[in-house]
Amino acid sequence: MPQRQEPSHVVAHLSDTHFLAGGAPMHGVVDTVGNLRRALERLEASQFAIDAIVHTGDIADAGELDAYERVRELVEPVAERLGCPVVWVAGNHDVRGPMRQALFGLAPTDEPHDSVVEVNGLRIVALDTSVPGAGHGFVELSQLEWLAGVLAEPAPNGTLLALHHPPAPTPVRVLEPFQLRNPAALAAALEGTDVRLLLSGHFHYPLQTVFAGRQLSVVPATSYTVRVDAPHLGLTGLDGGQAISLVAVYPGQVVTMLVGIDAPPAVVQLPDGTFDDLLPD
Repeated sequence: MPQRQEPSHVVAHLSDTHFLAGGAPMHGVVDTVGNLRRALERLEASQFAIDAIVHTGDIADAGELDAYERVRELVEPVAERLGCPVVWVAGNHDVRGPMRQALFGLAPTDEPHDSVVEVNGLRIVALDTSVPGAGHGFVELSQLEWLAGVLAEPAPNGTLLALHHPPAPTPVRVLEPFQLRNPAALAAALEGTDVRLLLSGHFHYPLQTVFAGRQLSVVPATSYTVRVDAPHLGLTGLDGGQAISLVAVYPGQVVTMLVGIDAPPAVVQLPDGTFDDLLPD
């Protein structure tokens, strides 16, 4: 029987909030504000100590300054109460100028925003795969060179790489034109580095796979999810299954766990320590 282990870090991963100015519902029906609020409530109710909150893009739906300010006004107070930083990543719906201004206090330029945060030895790298005015993703040569420089020295607890566009295939055919266009270049940049896990969004459904020898975890959106079992229907958005992910970092493994934005009713509850007598001394 293995000994009980505690994670060295727990990172909250959310994506695709798709806020509109004024808090307007997306497509006239999706309560993006209420969904994010419920997701954050579940996060604060978690029994884990959260080391960072990572948002992997499509923060806003139309790139409006007010939309970014509204997301920040919900997320940052939660992060402050949890005592952790927020890592923001740009998605294809995001507009770099308003995003840089509202979330980072920077000049509203079209420059990509790549960043690095280190939390108690765990490095989190945000890579901007957005292409202004387009839906697909791409990593510029200058970004790959920057990434190589960042990863040249390993971090004590390794690195998580956060990007919007997953370097993975999708069975939802209408999403194929919006994939990352140069995954091979990204894979080459990761070779020999301490990247342990890639975090992405974009697809609006959960996905787990391996990319360049590393785990890739795609979290479903908090706004709406996408039906994957009927690709012939095109893109079918669903008001259900919205979730965030908790990423638990252990010395030899990284574990990701989906947490729905709405807690289902409990059917059984056993107190902590119920099976402690089965653990070795």
